Amino acid sequence: MKNYDYSAIEKKWQKYWEEHETFKTDVWDFSKPKFYALDMFPYPSGVGLHAGHPEGYTASDIVSRMKRMQGYNVLHPMGYDSFGLPAEQYAVTTGNHPNGFTQENIKTFSKQLKELGFDYDWSKMIATSDPEYYKWTQWIFKQLYLDGYAKYIDMPVNWCEELGTVLSNDEVIDGKSERGGYPVVRKNMKQWVIDQPAFAEKLLEGLDEIDWPESTKSMQRNWIGKSTGVEVEFDIVGGGEFSIFTTCIETIYGITFMVLAPDGAITESLLDRVQNREEVQAYIDETKKKNDMDRTELNKTKSGCELKGVTCINPVNGKEVRMFIGDFVLASYGTGAVMAVPSHDQRDFEYAVAHNIDMIQVIDGKDGHIDVTDAAMEKTEYLGKGYKLINSEEFTGMTVEEAKEAITVKLEKMGRAKRTVNYHFREWIFARQRYWGEPVPVVHTENGIHVLDDEELPLILPELDDYKGKNGKAPLENATEWKQYDRNGIKGVRETSTMPGSAGSSWYFLRYIDPHNDKEFANQELLKHWMPVDLYIGGPEHAVGHLMYSRIWNRYLYDKGLAPTKEPFKKLVHQGMILGENGVKMGKRFPKYVVNPSDIIRDFGADTLRLYEMFMGPLEVSKPWSQSGVEGAKRFLNRVWNFFTEESNITEDNNGALTKVYHQTVKKVTDDYEQLAFNTAIAQMMIFVNAVYKNGSCPREYAEGLIKMLSCISPHIGEEIWSILGHDDTIAYESWPTYDEAELVEDTVEIAVQVNGKVKAKLNIAKDEAKDKVLADAKAEESIAKLIDGKTVVKEIYVPNKLVNIVVK
Repeated sequence: MKNYDYSAIEKKWQKYWEEHETFKTDVWDFSKPKFYALDMFPYPSGVGLHAGHPEGYTASDIVSRMKRMQGYNVLHPMGYDSFGLPAEQYAVTTGNHPNGFTQENIKTFSKQLKELGFDYDWSKMIATSDPEYYKWTQWIFKQLYLDGYAKYIDMPVNWCEELGTVLSNDEVIDGKSERGGYPVVRKNMKQWVIDQPAFAEKLLEGLDEIDWPESTKSMQRNWIGKSTGVEVEFDIVGGGEFSIFTTCIETIYGITFMVLAPDGAITESLLDRVQNREEVQAYIDETKKKNDMDRTELNKTKSGCELKGVTCINPVNGKEVRMFIGDFVLASYGTGAVMAVPSHDQRDFEYAVAHNIDMIQVIDGKDGHIDVTDAAMEKTEYLGKGYKLINSEEFTGMTVEEAKEAITVKLEKMGRAKRTVNYHFREWIFARQRYWGEPVPVVHTENGIHVLDDEELPLILPELDDYKGKNGKAPLENATEWKQYDRNGIKGVRETSTMPGSAGSSWYFLRYIDPHNDKEFANQELLKHWMPVDLYIGGPEHAVGHLMYSRIWNRYLYDKGLAPTKEPFKKLVHQGMILGENGVKMGKRFPKYVVNPSDIIRDFGADTLRLYEMFMGPLEVSKPWSQSGVEGAKRFLNRVWNFFTEESNITEDNNGALTKVYHQTVKKVTDDYEQLAFNTAIAQMMIFVNAVYKNGSCPREYAEGLIKMLSCISPHIGEEIWSILGHDDTIAYESWPTYDEAELVEDTVEIAVQVNGKVKAKLNIAKDEAKDKVLADAKAEESIAKLIDGKTVVKEIYVPNKLVNIVVK
């Protein structure tokens, strides 16, 4: 028996793979079916990998290795989402260019990934901060602008003075920046945006065509938030007008107040007319400290302020309606105003109770009245289909369905309404007042915006003496010479905002296919062959961020004839989180439970780490780390090593003793790998190894089949045993083991033996055995014979291959 020196073996094969470029993909080889596996690429932080990273990466690695053995041409690349705030803060703190910091981190990450034995094609590595890459990010942005999807508009944003930049909603927590905890306020700024709503319908349709978790599809549908309804125009007493959007036009006679966005244009136009301006202005200022999430989903207080002295007119009955501002109404969503019908909407009801506003019931309820006590707060609901209108003039007595149409027609004839579709989806804010991001390839001139010519790309970031913005301005404002543009008779100032971190990650899956092309972002023939991505694995936290942005960019390129598929990712799987041994997320709060994969590799080996993480439980669920589990995984690999490296244990003949369990194992492992059910695949291989030990020997064909399957999970030990079994080449391109369906059929079955309907014994019989033989064997079984001895057998029941029931008295 050879010594299992995992450290030496793993180094040996990692060196072999690198020197032989074992996993380099010839993307122009169209002779085989393709398989494109992709991991959500990491941000190369200075901390390096943690134990959660290898889980998803190992899963894609296993499938890639199996597919390669099954004859597929496999593309499995890796790269880095390398623009971002941590590198920028490093630059601000040290005065050093963030690229050096980023490159060092990339080296660390790459070293750790190679130590784990992943089958990445490193020749196709990309980094979003590489000018060779972001040239094409800029080029795609340029096309978006020329086609009217990228816009430069004035809009409310989350502004952090201390960081000197705009922040996205998910970067703001309780009115403060997620990074640093600095105050954030809402303010209007000229801002680059991508028109996401323009893609809403196509994105909704696309969700029906892809194999994604239903929970993720649901989150995207909700985020897009399609609503079909009516936009109604209201006059403001004393002059002016505004519109609201509603899906419940049949309740319009129940309006008792209006709520406007505090920071919206409608409110601003009314400030000089309100009688309580100081109170209103204070509420507006307070609202600007909150992000959209705080103002909507997290809003529990129903805070607000009346615009005293200002009312509007309900167009269906001419009645005056009080007007309020409330922070749950967003200027950037819909019209920035909502009609409130407290009798038939929970939010409106709670707001009306909080502000002592009248209610008018307009849909007949079961008890015919509205209860405004605190106890009823959770009971108020919209009374819909099948109910009839009350207190609604000529529409009283109509059903909700009838009234919805009739009231819409009346308002249309009055010229006060139009049918429309609204989306929760809003513009994607596409600029940051930061240094470490893609420069926006435009110039501001006296005549408007000039986009750079293709030959001027990439527009490379200049080096600065000071990477921190000043007086609310972007760091690139410090690049005095770089800012000035004078070319071909065009003079102006470059845009000094940079793109958000999500820009480069919105199309990287296309660039991997042809990463060194300097003529186009990727060759069209290659894209047609390789897209879509067959398997995409990553965390669920990206459901409405990265995954949505990627779909938008891909769909835009598809519509433009530059991407071959409507959807970029055919199958998506979210891996669960690996928790600390205390069952909570690994992190700064519980540092002693943070597991460094390099430590596990040092003490147990990469193969053990990979095997353990796949055996912990279903890939999609979160599970706690267990040191004893790691030790168990190591023991199993030791058992495999001890048996299959002993020449005398491997036989050239086959006595059939392992035939059934081997074919069962090949089938289950193959099926489980396809379904990403790695824990049960490993369990089946353990069953086979136990059978091998019990048998004392193993036919060569079965030994090699097991090592092929195991090598997908633990590739180093797989390669080493493969070589010990007499092979000179890598196992990576060997053919996948097959199974015979005929060998899966069971010869015997276990049946239950009952006495008077109660199970008293189990009996193994030949499958489809004759009834008389089964009954005789059942009655002869020792425990059954005792129970029926001296008693009269009334009836004997036999359900073939399932049970025997002997009725006695």
